[in-house]
Amino acid sequence: MAASARNEPVQDETYLPREDDAEIIDFLSALRDRGRQPADPRPRLTGPDGQSVELPESMFQVLLQVAKAMKAGLAVTVAPHHLTLSTQEAADLLRISRTTLVRLLETGAIPFDKPSRHRKVRLDDLLEYRRRQRSQAELAFADMVADTERLGLYDADPAQVKAALKAARKNPEA
Repeated sequence: MAASARNEPVQDETYLPREDDAEIIDFLSALRDRGRQPADPRPRLTGPDGQSVELPESMFQVLLQVAKAMKAGLAVTVAPHHLTLSTQEAADLLRISRTTLVRLLETGAIPFDKPSRHRKVRLDDLLEYRRRQRSQAELAFADMVADTERLGLYDADPAQVKAALKAARKNPEA
């Protein structure tokens, strides 16, 4: 990255989907269809003035995710992240309280630095923790589904399951 690009001011900006999201749907379709055009294998972004710039694959994937989110009616915030975050910024990114994050830091679940009085969390460590948590949650869910299928409860009537649980709680020795 050129030094001048690093010094350009960057602002946080939140983009809300508009009532007329047909343009987003057209954009999303164009992005998806891009891979089917062998004559132009690299993605390009063309402005209203006709100027075009080649996009790296990673930027193409970012635009695809933004378009999907806006098509779903979600707001999208584009904000630069420093390579290190404060505990409050890290907690906000994980959508947990700062107290819970500090507990995770102190137990060693997430590495951190403490160059002065304040803890600093590296963004890549935070994203790795989130990836591990999601992976563990997916495995736990798969185990629960397998257990319910093995016990024949997957297609059971919820009212019958509730009644059986209530009876088992009343008589735990049965």
